[in-house]
Amino acid sequence: MLISYNWLRELTGTRLTPLELRERLTMVGLAIDAVAEKDGDALLDVEVPSNRPDCLSHVGIAREVAVIESGRVRPPCSKPTRVQGHATDLMSVEIRDTDLCPRYAARLVRGVKIVQSPAWLAKRLEEIGQRPINNVADITNYVLHELGQPLHAFDFAKLSEQRIVIRRATGSEKLKTLDGVERALDANMLVIADAERPVALAGIMGGEDSQISIHTTDVLIESAYFNPESVRQTARKLGMDTEASRRFERGADCDNVLGAQSRCVELICEIAGGVATKDAIDAYPSPLRARSIAFSPALVESLTSLRVAETEMQRILTGLGIAHTEESPALWKCVPPSWRIDIERQEDLVEEIARHFG
Repeated sequence: MLISYNWLRELTGTRLTPLELRERLTMVGLAIDAVAEKDGDALLDVEVPSNRPDCLSHVGIAREVAVIESGRVRPPCSKPTRVQGHATDLMSVEIRDTDLCPRYAARLVRGVKIVQSPAWLAKRLEEIGQRPINNVADITNYVLHELGQPLHAFDFAKLSEQRIVIRRATGSEKLKTLDGVERALDANMLVIADAERPVALAGIMGGEDSQISIHTTDVLIESAYFNPESVRQTARKLGMDTEASRRFERGADCDNVLGAQSRCVELICEIAGGVATKDAIDAYPSPLRARSIAFSPALVESLTSLRVAETEMQRILTGLGIAHTEESPALWKCVPPSWRIDIERQEDLVEEIARHFG
């Protein structure tokens, strides 16, 4: 995955050079295959481990850089959004198969103007190997690479009855995807449908019939969490591999659904104009619970032979977003952040401390 040094510097204020970052990130388990200079920037080709989907974005890599330098990540900021009306008054969302889609959020932006992206946005995407399409599509792609959350923009006028239904396909349904290929679906594949037909392959690619064009004025912004195995099986069966599917297959951050959508909507209103609904329809019937891990600080030395001061352990854990409280002198309660799906037991916490200390 290509990471822009300039983008990282905006997020962290890093003082390390690209080559120094290559060395330091490799030391903490994020191997940098190459560093290439391009148009006043440096591109780091990061080899992201399969169990670290949180690092499939600039903010994800920025978190690691911030811990390395004892710094912090500067949250991306946008201009205030113009808002009017509530999403539930304009559309509806129904999840029929919650096992494959635990959460789905939809928000509407009306009165946009679809044109080419401003030069800064097009350049940033081109630098990391992404082809600019139009301002709204480019913003969804930009936020994906910034925050790691795949998003999709539908032309709202092309959705029958202004309905979104997340369901399994029927054996007879077909969908022509954005790449122009007509795909035969089966009953194990999850689709995003309107009142009549599928309009997107969930977590993989949108449909041609509902894509935005220069005639689009109202866009529905989708942000969701899809079952990783469901996305993986559908993508393999159809021979597809997309930026979205790569992230959903590994496991996206369910708690980032609304945050990434808000960031996308703010940028659309700023760049493409329009007025957003005051809120989103956030269908989330069974919220995921935060994980809690009992952690013994003494385990660090016993497993790694590293003598790490507790203050340093706390610095590393805090920098990685891992909340911790002292239950007793010998036992901490640690709560991994929603984006770290790979942290499940105290040995994982030991590994996190060891890779950033030693």
